Amino acid sequence: MNSSLMLRRFCCFNTSSSSSLNSCSKKKPLVFLGSPQVSTTVLDALFNASTAPDSLFQVAAIVTQPPSRRDRGKKVMPSPVAEYALDRGFSSDLIFTPEKAGEDMFLSNLKALQPELCITAAYGNILPRKFLNIPPLGTVNIHPSLLPLYRGAAPVQRALQDGVKETGVSLAFTVRALDAGPVIACERLEVDDQIKAPDLLEFLFSKGSELLIHELPSILDGSAKVKAKPQDDSKATLAPKITPEESWLYFDKEALVLHNKVRAFAGWPGTRAKVVVIDNKNGHHNILELKIITTRVCSHNNVQGNEVDDVTFVKDALAFPCAGCTTLEVLEVQLPGKKVISAAAFWNGLRGQKVKKL
Repeated sequence: MNSSLMLRRFCCFNTSSSSSLNSCSKKKPLVFLGSPQVSTTVLDALFNASTAPDSLFQVAAIVTQPPSRRDRGKKVMPSPVAEYALDRGFSSDLIFTPEKAGEDMFLSNLKALQPELCITAAYGNILPRKFLNIPPLGTVNIHPSLLPLYRGAAPVQRALQDGVKETGVSLAFTVRALDAGPVIACERLEVDDQIKAPDLLEFLFSKGSELLIHELPSILDGSAKVKAKPQDDSKATLAPKITPEESWLYFDKEALVLHNKVRAFAGWPGTRAKVVVIDNKNGHHNILELKIITTRVCSHNNVQGNEVDDVTFVKDALAFPCAGCTTLEVLEVQLPGKKVISAAAFWNGLRGQKVKKL
Protein backbone atom coordinates (compact mmCIF):
# COMPACT_ATOMS: atom_id res chain seq x y z
CA MET A 1 0.00 0.00 0.00
CA ASN A 2 1.20 3.54 -0.74
CA SER A 3 2.47 4.96 2.56
CA SER A 4 0.96 8.42 2.14
CA LEU A 5 -2.41 6.93 1.21
CA MET A 6 -2.30 4.71 4.27
CA LEU A 7 -1.48 7.69 6.48
CA ARG A 8 -4.44 9.65 5.12
CA ARG A 9 -6.71 6.67 5.75
CA PHE A 10 -5.53 6.48 9.35
CA CYS A 11 -6.24 10.16 9.94
CA CYS A 12 -9.72 9.73 8.52
CA PHE A 13 -10.49 6.43 10.24
CA ASN A 14 -13.40 6.52 12.65
CA THR A 15 -13.94 10.27 12.21
CA SER A 16 -17.23 11.85 11.25
CA SER A 17 -16.61 15.56 11.75
CA SER A 18 -13.90 18.18 11.82
CA SER A 19 -14.06 18.24 15.62
CA SER A 20 -13.47 14.51 15.89
CA LEU A 21 -10.64 14.81 13.38
CA ASN A 22 -9.00 17.53 15.48
CA SER A 23 -9.44 15.39 18.58
CA CYS A 24 -7.90 12.41 16.80
CA SER A 25 -4.94 14.46 15.56
CA LYS A 26 -4.03 15.46 19.12
CA LYS A 27 -3.78 11.85 20.25
CA LYS A 28 -0.53 9.96 20.06
CA PRO A 29 -0.58 7.12 17.51
CA LEU A 30 -0.09 3.70 19.09
CA VAL A 31 0.47 0.41 17.25
CA PHE A 32 -0.68 -2.88 18.78
CA LEU A 33 0.98 -6.22 18.02
CA GLY A 34 -0.72 -9.47 19.03
CA SER A 35 -2.08 -12.66 17.51
CA PRO A 36 -3.91 -15.31 19.63
CA GLN A 37 -7.26 -15.06 21.36
CA VAL A 38 -5.76 -13.93 24.68
CA SER A 39 -4.33 -10.87 22.91
CA THR A 40 -7.82 -9.63 22.08
CA THR A 41 -8.31 -8.83 25.77
CA VAL A 42 -5.51 -6.29 25.53
CA LEU A 43 -6.73 -4.88 22.22
CA ASP A 44 -10.24 -4.52 23.63
CA ALA A 45 -8.88 -2.56 26.60
CA LEU A 46 -6.91 -0.28 24.26
CA PHE A 47 -9.91 0.31 21.99
CA ASN A 48 -12.11 1.18 24.96
CA ALA A 49 -9.53 3.45 26.58
CA SER A 50 -8.80 5.23 23.29
CA THR A 51 -12.44 6.35 22.95
CA ALA A 52 -12.52 8.04 26.37
CA PRO A 53 -12.87 11.85 26.16
CA ASP A 54 -9.53 12.37 27.91
CA SER A 55 -7.66 9.66 26.00
CA LEU A 56 -4.06 10.48 25.10
CA PHE A 57 -3.72 7.93 22.31
CA GLN A 58 -5.33 6.38 19.26
CA VAL A 59 -4.81 2.84 17.93
CA ALA A 60 -3.16 3.68 14.62
CA ALA A 61 -2.54 0.16 13.34
CA ILE A 62 -2.53 -3.50 14.31
CA VAL A 63 0.22 -5.99 13.50
CA THR A 64 -0.59 -9.69 13.70
CA GLN A 65 0.37 -13.08 12.31
CA PRO A 66 -0.62 -13.86 8.70
CA PRO A 67 -3.82 -15.85 8.04
CA SER A 68 -3.38 -19.55 8.72
CA ARG A 69 -5.34 -22.78 8.56
CA ARG A 70 -7.69 -23.26 11.49
CA ASP A 71 -10.62 -25.53 12.31
CA ARG A 72 -8.48 -28.61 11.69
CA GLY A 73 -6.96 -27.12 8.57
CA LYS A 74 -10.19 -26.70 6.65
CA LYS A 75 -10.11 -22.92 6.34
CA VAL A 76 -7.48 -20.24 5.95
CA MET A 77 -8.54 -17.61 8.47
CA PRO A 78 -7.12 -14.39 9.91
CA SER A 79 -5.64 -14.45 13.39
CA PRO A 80 -8.04 -14.03 16.33
CA VAL A 81 -6.71 -10.48 16.82
CA ALA A 82 -7.39 -9.58 13.18
CA GLU A 83 -10.87 -11.08 13.38
CA TYR A 84 -11.64 -9.18 16.55
CA ALA A 85 -10.37 -5.88 15.12
CA LEU A 86 -12.49 -6.28 11.98
CA ASP A 87 -15.54 -7.09 14.12
CA ARG A 88 -14.92 -3.84 16.00
CA GLY A 89 -14.94 -1.94 12.70
CA PHE A 90 -11.20 -1.37 12.46
CA SER A 91 -9.98 -0.69 8.92
CA SER A 92 -8.53 -3.75 7.20
CA ASP A 93 -6.02 -1.43 5.51
CA LEU A 94 -4.46 -0.81 8.92
CA ILE A 95 -4.06 -4.46 9.89
CA PHE A 96 -0.59 -5.62 8.88
CA THR A 97 0.33 -9.30 8.60
CA PRO A 98 4.03 -9.52 7.71
CA GLU A 99 5.70 -12.93 7.73
CA LYS A 100 8.56 -11.27 9.60
CA ALA A 101 8.63 -7.95 11.43
CA GLY A 102 11.80 -6.94 9.59
CA GLU A 103 10.29 -6.81 6.10
CA ASP A 104 11.19 -3.56 4.33
CA MET A 105 7.69 -2.84 2.99
CA PHE A 106 6.13 -3.41 6.40
CA LEU A 107 8.67 -1.17 8.14
CA SER A 108 8.12 1.53 5.52
CA ASN A 109 4.38 1.47 6.13
CA LEU A 110 4.91 1.48 9.89
CA LYS A 111 7.20 4.51 9.72
CA ALA A 112 4.60 6.38 7.65
CA LEU A 113 2.20 6.15 10.59
CA GLN A 114 4.79 7.76 12.86
CA PRO A 115 3.77 5.72 15.91
CA GLU A 116 4.81 7.13 19.26
CA LEU A 117 4.52 3.76 21.00
CA CYS A 118 4.11 0.06 20.21
CA ILE A 119 2.41 -2.43 22.53
CA THR A 120 2.97 -6.18 22.18
CA ALA A 121 0.95 -9.02 23.69
CA ALA A 122 1.77 -12.54 22.46
CA TYR A 123 2.59 -11.29 18.95
CA GLY A 124 4.72 -14.31 18.08
CA ASN A 125 7.47 -12.73 15.97
CA ILE A 126 10.93 -11.49 16.88
CA LEU A 127 11.23 -7.72 16.64
CA PRO A 128 14.48 -6.59 15.00
CA ARG A 129 16.40 -3.48 16.03
CA LYS A 130 15.18 -1.53 12.99
CA PHE A 131 11.61 -2.08 14.23
CA LEU A 132 12.44 -1.13 17.81
CA ASN A 133 14.07 2.10 16.61
CA ILE A 134 10.82 3.43 15.07
CA PRO A 135 8.59 4.40 18.05
CA PRO A 136 10.26 7.20 20.08
CA LEU A 137 8.55 6.08 23.31
CA GLY A 138 9.65 2.49 22.74
CA THR A 139 7.88 -0.85 22.60
CA VAL A 140 6.20 -2.22 25.72
CA ASN A 141 5.40 -5.90 26.16
CA ILE A 142 2.85 -7.61 28.41
CA HIS A 143 4.63 -10.73 29.63
CA PRO A 144 2.72 -13.32 31.74
CA SER A 145 5.38 -13.94 34.38
CA LEU A 146 7.22 -12.10 37.11
CA LEU A 147 10.30 -11.10 35.13
CA PRO A 148 13.14 -12.01 35.14
CA LEU A 149 11.52 -15.39 35.84
CA TYR A 150 10.30 -17.43 32.86
CA ARG A 151 11.65 -15.45 29.95
CA GLY A 152 10.62 -17.01 26.66
CA ALA A 153 7.77 -18.42 24.62
CA ALA A 154 5.93 -20.49 27.26
CA PRO A 155 6.09 -18.72 30.64
CA VAL A 156 2.68 -19.83 31.91
CA GLN A 157 3.12 -23.46 30.86
CA ARG A 158 6.60 -23.76 32.32
CA ALA A 159 5.56 -22.08 35.56
CA LEU A 160 2.68 -24.53 36.04
CA GLN A 161 4.93 -27.42 35.09
CA ASP A 162 7.26 -26.35 37.88
CA GLY A 163 4.33 -26.23 40.31
CA VAL A 164 4.80 -22.58 41.29
CA LYS A 165 2.55 -21.19 44.03
CA GLU A 166 2.89 -17.60 42.81
CA THR A 167 3.17 -15.98 39.41
CA GLY A 168 2.14 -12.71 37.83
CA VAL A 169 2.30 -10.41 34.84
CA SER A 170 4.92 -7.82 33.93
CA LEU A 171 5.00 -4.70 31.78
CA ALA A 172 8.47 -4.32 30.33
CA PHE A 173 10.20 -2.37 27.60
CA THR A 174 11.30 -4.55 24.70
CA VAL A 175 15.01 -4.81 23.95
CA ARG A 176 16.87 -7.08 21.57
CA ALA A 177 17.64 -9.61 24.30
CA LEU A 178 14.76 -12.00 25.06
CA ASP A 179 12.28 -10.50 27.56
CA ALA A 180 15.20 -8.69 29.23
CA GLY A 181 14.05 -5.05 29.14
CA PRO A 182 13.44 -2.78 32.14
CA VAL A 183 10.23 -3.57 34.03
CA ILE A 184 7.68 -0.76 34.33
CA ALA A 185 5.30 -2.56 36.67
CA CYS A 186 4.16 -6.04 37.68
CA GLU A 187 1.28 -7.67 39.51
CA ARG A 188 1.55 -10.84 41.59
CA LEU A 189 -1.06 -13.52 42.21
CA GLU A 190 -1.37 -16.88 43.91
CA VAL A 191 -1.73 -19.96 41.72
CA ASP A 192 -4.51 -22.45 42.44
CA ASP A 193 -3.24 -26.04 42.31
CA GLN A 194 -5.97 -27.10 39.87
CA ILE A 195 -5.89 -24.21 37.37
CA LYS A 196 -4.84 -25.09 33.82
CA ALA A 197 -2.62 -23.10 31.48
CA PRO A 198 -5.33 -21.68 29.15
CA ASP A 199 -7.33 -20.32 32.10
CA LEU A 200 -4.28 -18.89 33.85
CA LEU A 201 -3.03 -17.32 30.60
CA GLU A 202 -6.39 -15.64 30.03
CA PHE A 203 -6.48 -14.35 33.59
CA LEU A 204 -2.93 -12.98 33.41
CA PHE A 205 -3.58 -11.12 30.17
CA SER A 206 -6.75 -9.68 31.67
CA LYS A 207 -4.71 -8.40 34.62
CA GLY A 208 -2.01 -7.27 32.21
CA SER A 209 -4.55 -5.22 30.28
CA GLU A 210 -5.61 -3.42 33.45
CA LEU A 211 -1.98 -2.82 34.38
CA LEU A 212 -1.23 -1.43 30.92
CA ILE A 213 -4.14 1.03 30.95
CA HIS A 214 -3.11 2.17 34.43
CA GLU A 215 0.51 2.74 33.35
CA LEU A 216 -0.16 4.20 29.88
CA PRO A 217 -0.13 7.87 31.02
CA SER A 218 3.39 7.47 32.42
CA ILE A 219 4.49 5.54 29.34
CA LEU A 220 3.12 8.23 27.03
CA ASP A 221 4.69 11.14 28.94
CA GLY A 222 8.05 9.36 29.07
CA SER A 223 8.26 9.07 32.85
CA ALA A 224 7.94 5.27 32.70
CA LYS A 225 11.38 5.05 31.13
CA VAL A 226 12.80 6.81 34.16
CA LYS A 227 11.07 4.67 36.77
CA ALA A 228 11.43 1.32 34.96
CA LYS A 229 13.75 -1.03 36.85
CA PRO A 230 16.46 -3.06 35.10
CA GLN A 231 16.09 -6.80 35.50
CA ASP A 232 18.56 -8.83 37.54
CA ASP A 233 19.89 -11.15 34.85
CA SER A 234 21.46 -13.41 37.49
CA LYS A 235 17.94 -14.40 38.61
CA ALA A 236 16.59 -15.04 35.10
CA THR A 237 15.01 -18.38 34.21
CA LEU A 238 13.95 -19.54 30.78
CA ALA A 239 10.59 -20.80 29.48
CA PRO A 240 11.35 -22.54 26.18
CA LYS A 241 8.66 -23.37 23.65
CA ILE A 242 6.63 -26.53 24.32
CA THR A 243 7.12 -29.38 21.84
CA PRO A 244 4.64 -32.20 21.04
CA GLU A 245 7.27 -34.76 22.03
CA GLU A 246 7.01 -33.55 25.63
CA SER A 247 3.35 -34.47 25.91
CA TRP A 248 3.83 -38.09 27.04
CA LEU A 249 3.25 -39.00 30.68
CA TYR A 250 5.52 -41.59 32.27
CA PHE A 251 4.42 -43.04 35.58
CA ASP A 252 7.93 -43.52 36.92
CA LYS A 253 7.59 -39.95 38.19
CA GLU A 254 5.67 -38.80 41.24
CA ALA A 255 1.98 -37.96 40.87
CA LEU A 256 2.43 -34.25 41.61
CA VAL A 257 4.96 -33.89 38.78
CA LEU A 258 2.52 -35.50 36.33
CA HIS A 259 -0.45 -33.49 37.62
CA ASN A 260 1.47 -30.25 37.09
CA LYS A 261 2.37 -31.34 33.58
CA VAL A 262 -1.27 -32.05 32.73
CA ARG A 263 -2.22 -28.55 33.91
CA ALA A 264 0.68 -26.96 32.07
CA PHE A 265 0.12 -28.69 28.73
CA ALA A 266 -3.70 -28.37 28.73
CA GLY A 267 -5.05 -27.01 25.48
CA TRP A 268 -1.93 -27.63 23.40
CA PRO A 269 -0.25 -30.05 23.03
CA GLY A 270 -2.12 -31.86 25.79
CA THR A 271 -0.77 -34.86 27.68
CA ARG A 272 -0.94 -38.48 26.56
CA ALA A 273 -0.46 -41.88 28.15
CA LYS A 274 -0.62 -45.46 26.92
CA VAL A 275 -2.49 -48.21 28.73
CA VAL A 276 -3.00 -51.90 28.04
CA VAL A 277 -6.57 -53.20 28.13
CA ILE A 278 -6.67 -56.94 28.86
CA ASP A 279 -9.69 -59.08 28.04
CA ASN A 280 -10.07 -61.44 30.98
CA LYS A 281 -11.90 -64.04 28.85
CA ASN A 282 -9.35 -64.58 26.08
CA GLY A 283 -6.28 -62.74 27.40
CA HIS A 284 -6.23 -60.42 24.38
CA HIS A 285 -4.11 -57.27 24.89
CA ASN A 286 -5.10 -53.96 23.30
CA ILE A 287 -2.94 -50.85 23.64
CA LEU A 288 -4.88 -47.60 23.94
CA GLU A 289 -3.56 -44.08 23.71
CA LEU A 290 -5.39 -41.78 26.09
CA LYS A 291 -5.30 -38.03 26.19
CA ILE A 292 -5.27 -37.11 29.87
CA ILE A 293 -7.52 -34.08 30.37
CA THR A 294 -8.04 -33.49 34.09
CA THR A 295 -6.22 -34.93 37.10
CA ARG A 296 -5.63 -34.52 40.80
CA VAL A 297 -3.14 -35.96 43.24
CA CYS A 298 -4.53 -38.65 45.52
CA SER A 299 -4.60 -37.45 49.11
CA HIS A 300 -4.01 -40.94 50.53
CA ASN A 301 -1.75 -43.78 49.57
CA ASN A 302 -3.96 -46.83 50.06
CA VAL A 303 -5.10 -47.10 46.44
CA GLN A 304 -3.82 -50.50 45.32
CA GLY A 305 -4.50 -53.02 42.62
CA ASN A 306 -3.38 -56.62 42.58
CA GLU A 307 -0.15 -55.60 40.83
CA VAL A 308 1.96 -52.43 40.76
CA ASP A 309 0.94 -51.63 37.16
CA ASP A 310 -2.81 -52.04 37.71
CA VAL A 311 -5.03 -49.05 36.96
CA THR A 312 -8.04 -49.09 39.25
CA PHE A 313 -11.22 -47.07 39.54
CA VAL A 314 -11.89 -45.35 42.86
CA LYS A 315 -15.00 -43.20 43.31
CA ASP A 316 -14.84 -40.88 40.27
CA ALA A 317 -11.27 -41.41 39.08
CA LEU A 318 -8.86 -43.76 37.36
CA ALA A 319 -6.05 -44.36 39.83
CA PHE A 320 -2.56 -44.63 38.29
CA PRO A 321 0.21 -45.81 40.63
CA CYS A 322 3.25 -43.50 40.38
CA ALA A 323 6.74 -43.22 41.82
CA GLY A 324 7.27 -42.65 45.53
CA CYS A 325 4.11 -44.57 46.48
CA THR A 326 1.99 -41.73 45.06
CA THR A 327 -1.15 -42.00 42.96
CA LEU A 328 -2.41 -39.83 40.11
CA GLU A 329 -6.19 -39.67 39.86
CA VAL A 330 -7.42 -39.11 36.31
CA LEU A 331 -10.87 -37.52 36.14
CA GLU A 332 -11.32 -36.99 32.39
CA VAL A 333 -9.84 -38.68 29.32
CA GLN A 334 -10.18 -38.56 25.57
CA LEU A 335 -9.69 -41.37 23.07
CA PRO A 336 -8.31 -40.47 19.60
CA GLY A 337 -11.05 -38.89 17.47
CA LYS A 338 -13.57 -38.98 20.32
CA LYS A 339 -15.04 -36.47 22.75
CA VAL A 340 -13.77 -35.91 26.27
CA ILE A 341 -15.44 -38.29 28.71
CA SER A 342 -15.38 -38.81 32.47
CA ALA A 343 -13.26 -41.50 34.04
CA ALA A 344 -16.48 -43.27 35.08
CA ALA A 345 -17.73 -43.39 31.49
CA PHE A 346 -14.39 -44.79 30.30
CA TRP A 347 -14.34 -47.40 33.06
CA ASN A 348 -17.92 -48.49 32.37
CA GLY A 349 -17.07 -48.88 28.69
CA LEU A 350 -14.40 -51.45 29.54
CA ARG A 351 -17.08 -53.91 30.64
CA GLY A 352 -14.90 -55.57 33.24
CA GLN A 353 -11.68 -55.65 31.24
CA LYS A 354 -8.44 -55.07 33.13
CA VAL A 355 -6.28 -51.95 32.61
CA LYS A 356 -2.53 -51.66 33.14
CA LYS A 357 -0.28 -48.65 32.68
CA LEU A 358 2.62 -48.80 30.25
